[in-house]
Amino acid sequence: MSALTTADHDGEDVAPLHRPGDDALDARIRFLTELARRLHLAGVSSQRLEGAVRATARALHVSAELWSTPTGLLLSLGDADVVHGSQQTRVLRLEPGHVNLRALSALDRIAEEVVAGRRSLEGAWEAMRALDRPETATTRLRTVLAFGVGSAAVAGLLGTSWLDLGVACVLGLLIGWIGMLSATRPNLAAANEAVSALVATTLATAFAHFVAPISVQTVIVAALIVLMPGLMLTTAMTELATQQLSSGTARLGGALTVLLKLTFGSVAASQVMLAIGWVAPVPPPSELPRVIEVIAAFCAAGSFAVLFRTATRDVPLVMSSALLGYVITRVTGSSDGLGSGAFAAGVFFASLAMAALANLYGRVFGRPGALVRVPGIMLLVPGSVGFRALRSVMERDYALGFDTLVAVLSALLALTAGLLFGALLIPPRRYL
Repeated sequence: MSALTTADHDGEDVAPLHRPGDDALDARIRFLTELARRLHLAGVSSQRLEGAVRATARALHVSAELWSTPTGLLLSLGDADVVHGSQQTRVLRLEPGHVNLRALSALDRIAEEVVAGRRSLEGAWEAMRALDRPETATTRLRTVLAFGVGSAAVAGLLGTSWLDLGVACVLGLLIGWIGMLSATRPNLAAANEAVSALVATTLATAFAHFVAPISVQTVIVAALIVLMPGLMLTTAMTELATQQLSSGTARLGGALTVLLKLTFGSVAASQVMLAIGWVAPVPPPSELPRVIEVIAAFCAAGSFAVLFRTATRDVPLVMSSALLGYVITRVTGSSDGLGSGAFAAGVFFASLAMAALANLYGRVFGRPGALVRVPGIMLLVPGSVGFRALRSVMERDYALGFDTLVAVLSALLALTAGLLFGALLIPPRRYL
């Protein structure tokens, strides 16, 4: 049983797994603080992070009160064996975390070994420090390539033309390079989404005007797909649904801000292009072979594995989860009676299935269910639809914008409900 095991489905706490023995209270508190910090940086949502740290603290006989937000942690920790004992408070100001499945899996294993008595606190510190490997040139290149492959894959899934697919790939590579530059340039990082949208819209329009007609809007969406905050929106809605109101509201505000920056950059570039006479002609109808959708789905799954910093051993699992989620969405969403109307049936059933499978995976293999759950919903999140909705509103096409916003809301509700019902179908044994 893992250190990060949840309470069971009837609400009873899991019994402590390990007596701390001679481990000093300060050492246990330092370990829990560092565990919480690293889980935050690995992109763990607030309710999962708080539950995981509390479960580990109980096993180490530490009383813990936590408050997690997208930009910080507040921890109050003390000796659970001392009634009304004093507590130590830690306040951590952190940058919003990004999904890192390799680090998440390693942290889960380290905490389990500490609680089970197979690893000392000093050994845990060494193991956590070993995760801080500097980013190599190969890693950066792989990430940039994942941007390009992901953009091309989304263009293929959207059923566009060969030329659109190629342009989206090139623009995705360029946006990935801008993202790498922003990692060491704070001013560029703050405007990364707006700059990327401006560059993508400008180059796509220029290509369509001077070289050959392309589906400009489709290419722009595909090129920006990695920056779309669909997963952030989904996490925010799940946090709100689980009464993590402060964190959910803050994360929702952050997601909307990212969407607004993307929308502003794209709309501003479009208006400038129109003012100087660079008009994109309508491309002739074209259709890619059906096999391209299959290839594109595999490429998209591979790009997720890279962008989520997946360990080599887990790449097949992550890719299979992403593909399975997409297949379930297509099958259920296109079935008679479920493929139309306000109910996003494909999204609901796919998220329900992936949440249940993630919990089953955690129970059987004793590893984080996030390895299945996160990639499994990535092709379901409504980030690109939200971008289209806000762009329509900013271009004063209010009817289309409102209809698209309703579609975003429907997808978000279906996705959140699916995740919650999936946990009811197969109760989780771990928070992560």
